[in-house]
Amino acid sequence: MSRVFLASRNAKKVSELRRILAQFLPDIEVLGAGDVPSYDEPAETEATFEGNALIKARAGLATTGLASLADDSGLCVDALNGMPGVLSARWAGSAKDDRANNALLLDQLQDTPDERRGASFRCAVALCLPDGAEQVTFGEMPGRVIRELRGGHGFGYDVLFVPDGSTRTTAELPDADKDAISHRARALRNIAPAVAEALRHPRA
Repeated sequence: MSRVFLASRNAKKVSELRRILAQFLPDIEVLGAGDVPSYDEPAETEATFEGNALIKARAGLATTGLASLADDSGLCVDALNGMPGVLSARWAGSAKDDRANNALLLDQLQDTPDERRGASFRCAVALCLPDGAEQVTFGEMPGRVIRELRGGHGFGYDVLFVPDGSTRTTAELPDADKDAISHRARALRNIAPAVAEALRHPRA
């Protein structure tokens, strides 16, 4: 069985990656940070999604020796000049509190009319291989921020985000529907063939 490491403690992200990579490598085993010995996770100090994804993937490779993936993603709101962006998980502070982040976003957009509540989820996924090769792919899901929390699936800002072409938030979508359009799924699908090729034909 082929093994790949996802540098994340988010069980939902690990499950999402398993579903997507299984389409290319049915026998793949995806390990998350909870499946390996604890290590010092690096601070996300870069100003771009790409930079932060590479930081995490490089640390994962150094720790496990396995082909390692990491993502960095966030919500970019037009009326907030693209923020919270790379600060999405820490928008209301350092605790990565989804409830507090959503409450702060709603407060900041309270007086913003519906036609100006456009936003997009953006994601960069980095792949770092034992032979030193690196690759980054990107994905985006445009939509809008609504005024109330809806849905019980997903995480983060999913309860506030309705993607273009839908009347449901991403927290109301079944996994298969979300995987078809999400920023992370698009970035992962873009990089999955490279992961499959690297695992089938590792270079010295």
